[in-house]
Amino acid sequence: MKKKITLLFILIAGLTNAQQKSTGIIALGTNMTANMTLNNANSLVTLTLVGPNDRWFAVQFGSFAGGMQAASDVVYWNGTTLVDAVHVGIGVAPTTDSTNNWTLVTNTNNVPATGQRTLVYTRPFSTGDSNDYTFNFANNTLDIALAKHQSASFTMANHGSSSSNRGVSLDVSLVLGIDDFSLNAASIYPNPSKGNFTITTKTFLKSVDVYSINGALIKSYKVEDSSENVEFNISDLPSGVYLLELKNDSEKTWKKVIIE
Repeated sequence: MKKKITLLFILIAGLTNAQQKSTGIIALGTNMTANMTLNNANSLVTLTLVGPNDRWFAVQFGSFAGGMQAASDVVYWNGTTLVDAVHVGIGVAPTTDSTNNWTLVTNTNNVPATGQRTLVYTRPFSTGDSNDYTFNFANNTLDIALAKHQSASFTMANHGSSSSNRGVSLDVSLVLGIDDFSLNAASIYPNPSKGNFTITTKTFLKSVDVYSINGALIKSYKVEDSSENVEFNISDLPSGVYLLELKNDSEKTWKKVIIE
């Protein structure tokens, strides 16, 4: 089972497989999530960023007191690529770095099912660029903030006053990934969605039960294939919050999904 334990305990125990730390999937307002994973074996950070497909969206990360702080590291999707930039301050568009140190892994257009885009990029812990935040595997927290355009547009402009378009700094725990083969490590994306989503695990699902937030069983599904990525469609259910009970041969876990 995946456990939250300290780096000190891992080092004392002498385990060699604790090579990764992750923020887990962080909900950053409506239709936007982020996950940053630090791999100490190759000194790479992997950013998985999900956001609306019809406008720019950005994530600021590092160590800072609040969002849009000058000189802090930021990346944003401009409709074509992930831009590596640095904040200048409130009311001014970020300045693009001379070198983009993020390397594309996957770029998935999820339209029309969800109206979202899923980006996966990697970058070295340290790039040698003074504008880039240097990740330290020994750190236990990471500051995260978000912004996205208030309407459908890729022109850099004010994101508006709505809290769904911007977010205050989140002090996120970096948790050691000791055993990613537990159902507890399963992820669901996009979430929120219109009812179409994918469950990703490193174990094989046997069944998925859908419950109302009040605990009433609504639907049961048997998983016939042995894929680690299982697609589900519950778009026929009303908008709201639902609980999923995931089961394999030896364990079960609960996940929350939101249908918009």
